[in-house]
Amino acid sequence: MATFAFAFLDCEFGGLDPELHDITEIAVIMTDERLVEFAQAEWKVSAREERITKEAAKISGYDPEIWRTESVALPQALNEFSSLCPENQTVVPAGQNVRMDVQFLERAYKNTHIDFPFDYHTLDLATLFYSYCLIAGKNVKALSLRRSSTVAGLSDGSVPHRAMADARLTLETFRYYIENLQISPEKSVSSKPSP
Repeated sequence: MATFAFAFLDCEFGGLDPELHDITEIAVIMTDERLVEFAQAEWKVSAREERITKEAAKISGYDPEIWRTESVALPQALNEFSSLCPENQTVVPAGQNVRMDVQFLERAYKNTHIDFPFDYHTLDLATLFYSYCLIAGKNVKALSLRRSSTVAGLSDGSVPHRAMADARLTLETFRYYIENLQISPEKSVSSKPSP
């Protein structure tokens, strides 16, 4: 029987295309299958300035001067990330729109010839938030971290777009919806009766 661990992660990028843009920041909070934390880490990642758009730099707080002194090489960040993953457990990436992060990480691990440490499944906050809204009879106006954390009362609508802050907010928002996932007496999911 599989034993799961979850890597609640967030990455910042120089843009939205893993073929054209570099990872600039990685953060992870590791939890067991009950969402109990047992490790966390974050890295500023050395990136090529020509692979970072001005828009992405502004959103994520990328500053070449800071990165020159505080960043680590991508292989170091990935090896240290992998070392946090418990052996003999299925490590599932988790986050907000986590497939985007996984796409960049898959490419990074492949390019650095380091074994990819994660399962092929993902756990996404957007899906949980949508399920909560459907069951609770609430309108879904957006599937963003901003929207889901605001509805949960965990943010005022502003999201910092820094890797660790986003990973932490995602985990706390995930916990909120897990704890509050129940069918409202007035609303229920409709379905057609079986033939």
